[in-house]
Amino acid sequence: MRDTETLDLLVVTSRDDDVVERQEGKDIYVRLPGRYALLDGGEKRLLRQFSCRAVSISPREVAVAAPVSAKVGTAVVADIEQLGRLKGKIVGVFDLGFAMSIAATEQERELLGVKIGWIERSKNFEITDNRAHSRFVPRDPLTLLTLSDGSKIPCFVIDISPKGSAVSADIVPKLGTMLAVGKVVGRVVRHFPGGFAIRFVAEQDRQEVESLVIRR
Repeated sequence: MRDTETLDLLVVTSRDDDVVERQEGKDIYVRLPGRYALLDGGEKRLLRQFSCRAVSISPREVAVAAPVSAKVGTAVVADIEQLGRLKGKIVGVFDLGFAMSIAATEQERELLGVKIGWIERSKNFEITDNRAHSRFVPRDPLTLLTLSDGSKIPCFVIDISPKGSAVSADIVPKLGTMLAVGKVVGRVVRHFPGGFAIRFVAEQDRQEVESLVIRR
């Protein structure tokens, strides 16, 4: 399954039935990039940021595809494109991310509802396949990094091009580190807030690179 249905299933395959019940009939499915940080409850501080993609949103909850999760009840701050900063707590954890509540006043919730309505009305005008561009966003953003010692780490793919990829994971390898993202070998060439960039050792075919990078 290589289309937006893959992301839709992130919600309905949740292991927390209550999360599914709350979202059915209320959320809209989206593909909005963003970044998030988990709150360290013990030290009351934000941990480092990770990249993510909002896949389902309502005025009270948002579900995100994300490389790093935490237990239910953990506080989260997420900055989602077109929605702004959202604060809340994890209310459900599933294989490829988590669902978080949205803490807001009634006025803020009404404004969020307006934004969500605009996004829903605009979805039909989105470009469904942008692989003709140099960089594109994969339909399914989750894959595995393979390190030099053979260990594998889940990661979130921010974008892909025939020459490289930008990813977010629970590690920040040193510049120059060799690794594989999916089946494609590359070298870490840049760090940025929420992730790092990998340049492939060999340029990939534009039509095949997504299927090579997104492997689980």
